[in-house]
Amino acid sequence: MSQTDIPNIQALSTEVSQLRQDLQLRDQLVQQLSQELFRLVKGNTNFMPQRSEPERDLSQLQALREQLQAVEQQVTFYQEQIATRDAEIYQLRQSVQELTDRSRMLEQVVQELPQIYRRKFEERMTPVREKVAILQRENRKLQAELQSVSYRLALKTRTSSHSGIDLPNFPRPVTGQGNVSAVQNA
Repeated sequence: MSQTDIPNIQALSTEVSQLRQDLQLRDQLVQQLSQELFRLVKGNTNFMPQRSEPERDLSQLQALREQLQAVEQQVTFYQEQIATRDAEIYQLRQSVQELTDRSRMLEQVVQELPQIYRRKFEERMTPVREKVAILQRENRKLQAELQSVSYRLALKTRTSSHSGIDLPNFPRPVTGQGNVSAVQNA
């Protein structure tokens, strides 16, 4: 052994003796606690669990099973109601979506109606305007022909009733006949 080992051994032996004293103190405390616990348990009869009868335990177990079954039935019933309501909610949402889409479409149609009516009116008026234009051309043509026929008829009736030139008949003024006759003779 070297001289460095001797102080280590002394330190270790002191530490071991200290640990033994701690251990003895703990052993005493554990023994005191167990005696106190024994005294408390021995003096308290309520601390010990009561022995029960197997028939009573079975009836309680049966009652608990029945309660559990009733609760399971209620849960199943509520789950069915929830599923039914979920289906109704889904259908209502679908209906709302369809009605919203339809409402938007109708709003758009209502906004476009004046334009549609104008366009349809123009489409219907186009053939009418064309027909009116054709009738007006025919009317002008017929009026021109009527004037031509009237003119020819007037010429024909004049030539047939008068053999000579058809001169206009002017009314003769009552006063100043001499001046007018002189102008006519010249």
